[in-house]
Amino acid sequence: QVQLAESGGGLVQAGGSLRLSCAASERTSSSYTMGWFRQTPGKEREFVAAIRWNGGSTRYAGSVKGRFTISRDNAKNTVYLQLNSVKPEDTAVYYCAASSEMVIWTLSRRYDYWGQGTQVTVSS
Repeated sequence: QVQLAESGGGLVQAGGSLRLSCAASERTSSSYTMGWFRQTPGKEREFVAAIRWNGGSTRYAGSVKGRFTISRDNAKNTVYLQLNSVKPEDTAVYYCAASSEMVIWTLSRRYDYWGQGTQVTVSS
């Protein structure tokens, strides 16, 4: 059982930056894909970015490409999401997730493990 814990959320002004962290409780398999999703009240969970532990291939949602960066630290078993040039519409609860599949899915149902989420609020 993989446990994920997000941290780093908070209040940030539009145009600012924030870094989210996701620590896994144990070393996930090198075949795992780690993803970040976000959700606002009344809406479905939305794919943000994902990265493969092995090789570091990444994928981004169009709405965040060029502003957000996903990275990993294998030694620390931690995945990061760097948020730059944030906008009010980036306000959401951000979730870290792990998928045992080798494909970088954007569908939340393809992810097996989830963290509790961390709130990001962007003020205008």
